Amino acid sequence: MQISKTGIYNKKATGFTLLELLVVIFILSLITALVIPSFYGIGEGKLKSEAGKIASLLRYLNDTAISRKETFFLTLNLDTKIAKWETPEGKYSEKFESLLTISTTATKNISRGEITLFFNPLGLQESLIVTLKDKEQEMYVSFNPLSGRAKIISGSG
Repeated sequence: MQISKTGIYNKKATGFTLLELLVVIFILSLITALVIPSFYGIGEGKLKSEAGKIASLLRYLNDTAISRKETFFLTLNLDTKIAKWETPEGKYSEKFESLLTISTTATKNISRGEITLFFNPLGLQESLIVTLKDKEQEMYVSFNPLSGRAKIISGSG
């Protein structure tokens, strides 16, 4: 062991070996490869999420009205983009940022104002298409009153 003016030091070199650096770079690359792709679909995920919520809400209100033999209302305000409904469990409202237009059998492409849908003991009596749009993409929620099914259709922007 050698002694310097400042004290004792070890002659052995300190630092990282090439193998240690390669292992760290590999682990960081692996984490990056797993995490980065999940950020690409964030906007699309929000649009899909809102379309899924609307589809679920339409099915739920339709099925609940039929099974309970009661009438339920869904009010969609296209100016504020807020949906309001009341069920046996209580009153609810939710904001849908991507809500663009609503088309029913009786009305075509309503884009302003408020529309109220009636779910009576026979279910919703008319076909319905809800259009959602973000900056890049459109999605449609189509409700078939005969089957009681809601279908989400992806469209181009």
